[in-house]
Amino acid sequence: MEPGSQDRNLPASERKLKKARDDGQVSRSEDLSHLAVLGFGSISLLVLAPILFDRMHESMRHLLSFNATTVAQTGSMLTRLSDATTIGLAGCVTFAAIVSAATISAAVASGGWVNSLKPLMPDFSRINPLNGFGNLFTKKKMLSVAKMTVMTGILFAIATAFLSSGMQSISMLELQPSISAIVQLSEWITSGMGLLLLVILGAAMVDFPLQRFLHKDEMKMSHQEMKQEGKESDGNPQIKAKMRQKQREMSQRNSVNAVPKADFVVMNPTHFAVAIRYDEKTMGAPQVISKGADLLAMKIRDVARHHAIPVLQSPMLARALYANSELDQDIPSSLYTAVAQVLAYVYRLRAAMRGEGPMPGDLPQPFVPQELDPLAKNSKAIAA
Repeated sequence: MEPGSQDRNLPASERKLKKARDDGQVSRSEDLSHLAVLGFGSISLLVLAPILFDRMHESMRHLLSFNATTVAQTGSMLTRLSDATTIGLAGCVTFAAIVSAATISAAVASGGWVNSLKPLMPDFSRINPLNGFGNLFTKKKMLSVAKMTVMTGILFAIATAFLSSGMQSISMLELQPSISAIVQLSEWITSGMGLLLLVILGAAMVDFPLQRFLHKDEMKMSHQEMKQEGKESDGNPQIKAKMRQKQREMSQRNSVNAVPKADFVVMNPTHFAVAIRYDEKTMGAPQVISKGADLLAMKIRDVARHHAIPVLQSPMLARALYANSELDQDIPSSLYTAVAQVLAYVYRLRAAMRGEGPMPGDLPQPFVPQELDPLAKNSKAIAA
């Protein structure tokens, strides 16, 4: 019995079937290949044999005709031999091409086209006698042996009946002219080949769906294999979280280059920094174009001051924007009012610096909903 077969009762996943195909493990019907080789080979002989025999007969007649000129020019014999060889090779190549194409077509029809060289690689585990002995008792091998036994019995019975019925007429061929005897013998062999092909056709009709069933049964998976494949497909959650964190950090570092385009930077006052930009012609709402924590926040602050970008202190707004906004995305709608208050202050500050109005006082702290402030949420969680 196959190891682990008792708990393998789940259909194979698409991933396992794809991996098996990449490894060259697909359903193949040997009887379908046998039918293709023998069937197309027989038809090719029936169609090509008369043409080839006529050509060979003409070539032999020309090859064995001699006269004084032929004897004097011995080099012409090589030409005749070359022509006869060419005819024979052309017939053999044509027959081989037809049979090869039929074999490949049968294999593709059975299991599809597989682009894999793995089945051709040496596998030394196959020569292990213990593994080989165990494979003799698998479901696939047992069914294969049973099928071959039944086919052998059927072929033996048909061959016995066919030979018994035709033996007397074959033994009388020596009394007939050669041409008639050859024609009758050819018809007898053709009818025997037809019976053989009918048996193989029946076997192929049974073997084709049987091999598909056995392949699917062999690919079945256990619950543990399904769980393991799910983990491999989804990936380790901790590793994926770390990768996302790294990606966010890299994105934030790259976003420092966008700070000179900001309208203002809001800080808390050293832990978080968020750069906001708003263009009423192209944007529906203000957007976060850069944000960072700790050392990155200091870097954003320094770049902003270097480019004369207002740097404002608003701890709750900075924390809320950092925790609830994504880069190059609109700020949350619940923070529209708070950011609008800061923007209005920035516009008055710029107007005063241009000499178009009085210098505003300190920035009034805008209203930020407590549910958006991570510090407030953490305090509630600790109190609870």
